[in-house]
Amino acid sequence: MRICYLDAFSGISGDMLVGALADAGADTAALRDALAALNLGATYEFEKTARRGIAATKFRVQCGHEHGHRHLAQILELIASAALPERARQNAASIFQRLAEVEARIHQEPVEHLHFHEVGAVDSISDIVGACLGFELLGVEEIYCSPLNLGSGTVASAHGVLPVPAPATAALLEGKPVYARGPALELTTPTGAAVAATLARFFGPLPPLRIAAVGYGAGDRDFTEHANVLRVILGEASGATEATTVFVIEANIDDSSAQVLAYAMDRLLDAGALDVTLSPIFMKKNRPGTLVRVIARPEDRERLAALFFAETSTLGLRIYSAERRVQARRIVEVETPHGTVRLKVSEEGHFAPEYEDCRRLALARGVPLQQILAAANFAYLAQTR
Repeated sequence: MRICYLDAFSGISGDMLVGALADAGADTAALRDALAALNLGATYEFEKTARRGIAATKFRVQCGHEHGHRHLAQILELIASAALPERARQNAASIFQRLAEVEARIHQEPVEHLHFHEVGAVDSISDIVGACLGFELLGVEEIYCSPLNLGSGTVASAHGVLPVPAPATAALLEGKPVYARGPALELTTPTGAAVAATLARFFGPLPPLRIAAVGYGAGDRDFTEHANVLRVILGEASGATEATTVFVIEANIDDSSAQVLAYAMDRLLDAGALDVTLSPIFMKKNRPGTLVRVIARPEDRERLAALFFAETSTLGLRIYSAERRVQARRIVEVETPHGTVRLKVSEEGHFAPEYEDCRRLALARGVPLQQILAAANFAYLAQTR
């Protein structure tokens, strides 16, 4: 499976994304021809440049003076009639629909009444259609995204000076991991946020893959703090079945009962936590307490953190990433006198019966659990001789 990872350490905008995809190998002639066929009255340039010494591609949309407006229905009709691969057309329409719905909610008007200024619409259509086509040209099947650097300060708009993130950007990224670092400028635009929020499968660290290509899309400015580029990393899924990077979510708690903590553990495990542990500790003033620690996949971090808050009395969490080493393993089944049991077998040859299988058989047959475990181990050893 071909994966594209959006490394938005300097934010993301539509033109940075198109430039990065072109830099990673998307055919610029095909991109230019498809965008020109939209008849938006614009011309398109792909310029080789650099940001803080990193070679990158700058995508430019050159259009005439602003005149009139475009409504969402007109834009969707334009996309529907475009000569694009079907998935690129559907993705572009979905992104614009999502962007328009957020803008309409912010301005408190029906979506069908929402209009975009001509120049703004030309830029957005070009960026969104160009990005969706770029993904197709590169054979991308799944998109992942890093936490987004939003920037800070203020940004000028048609509605006056707005705080960063702009209202549309903040609304689009609800529930997504974000932060602010670098110059007091807008780093993630509504168009960039719309593409990432609509198409990315999850937000977090780089997934396991074999890198095939890397591309850099240049932003308008050249900062002193860091390279103002969006990096895309293309690669094939490595086949690892579990994340190699996890997040640890933990808190010291001294005012929740044992029943509450036991229930919280069950809820967190049912919600997808890789592991949950409760450890007795002594806190300040020698109060006995409990360290609750959750191991989470990157894509589950925010959801499990919210559940942690909901099901315990803690007012704060510590969240940090950790490296996880996982041996490849396979599942085999063995027949015992009591029934079928699955075992995990590692690439090094270590094996262990599945506890739940053994527990189920022990209860059903009225046999001690230790006997079921021993029978499963014996059956596996006999099978591999």
